[in-house]
Amino acid sequence: MHIISKKKAILSAGLAVVLALSSCAPAATSAEDPTETPVKTAESVSGAVNFDHELDSYEPKKDHYSFYFTYKTVHPWWDAVALGMEDAQRQFLDKGITVTYEYMATDAASAQNQTIRLHEAEKKDYDVIGADVADEEVISPILDEMAESGVKVMTFSSSDAAEGCKRIAYVGNTHNYQDGADLTEALCKKLDHKGKVAILVGSRGAPCHEDRAMGAADTIAKYSGMEIVAKEYDMDSIDLAYDLTLKILDEHPDLNGIICCNMSNPVGAARAITERGSSAVIVGMDHDEEALGYLKDGIIYCLGVQDCYSIGFDTIQTAVKIADGNLPGELFPEKKDEITTVIYQEDAALMLELLYGDIL
Repeated sequence: MHIISKKKAILSAGLAVVLALSSCAPAATSAEDPTETPVKTAESVSGAVNFDHELDSYEPKKDHYSFYFTYKTVHPWWDAVALGMEDAQRQFLDKGITVTYEYMATDAASAQNQTIRLHEAEKKDYDVIGADVADEEVISPILDEMAESGVKVMTFSSSDAAEGCKRIAYVGNTHNYQDGADLTEALCKKLDHKGKVAILVGSRGAPCHEDRAMGAADTIAKYSGMEIVAKEYDMDSIDLAYDLTLKILDEHPDLNGIICCNMSNPVGAARAITERGSSAVIVGMDHDEEALGYLKDGIIYCLGVQDCYSIGFDTIQTAVKIADGNLPGELFPEKKDEITTVIYQEDAALMLELLYGDIL
């Protein structure tokens, strides 16, 4: 399954259809605000992913750039990031500037594999090398060594390097801890702050997954009626998340909720919950098509959607500036923050239409 198969023009047309349909649809019932109107829902969904980007006024110093980007694992989430990269690449080409890049990852998340890829890229003549950090403890020192040897290094996507790393800049989610906390607060409110919950983390050592899990755990700790009964690593695998959820349900048939910290595990958890007929409430991350279907059906309670398109577009634009020898400051920040929007059942149909063209 590939996420967001459309290009920018088609997606923009889809958004126009969504907004038009929402203006004549019956009033939606919001999980957070029962007075919310369909127009407000459409605006919140359209704001979650921004496809309308233009290059800023910066004038590149060269007419050709070559980049290398490595990320955690081959997965639809990074396919969505790639679409933003392609848009920036196309806009640079329109200005007579050629941007080429390798965009590489392994089939399963592996810091060891990412280490090998970074060392291989270091031997070649790339203007900038970027990493979506697979494991903070393993990869950060490697980025430091590369930077010390004169390689222009940045991080991007969902996971920055460790604090103090010598990478030049980061483009992506800077608030993974808060995302985990926000989703968990929604879950706690739904459960009236009472119940047993499990956490599906994702890839062991991945900063974004670990930070979301930490935000979830710290939030649960605030409420005496809440208890974490299981914490499992599914390694960003839907199948493993499904198996782990079944295992948790076997051990805790009275489970009340599941907090999912990546894009894969809400799907695996929802499959297992559906199969067992459990009433456990699921909250999780991002915009997998199957997950949005479960959200629409009320099996998943809410999803935190990251703006992958903007991450990709801003990564390429920042890499060009870094390649030209610029440092964080007026031209770009050291950390370029991208948004996360929490969406609910009433938002699901519009998001499916926007991203996948599903009929409402």
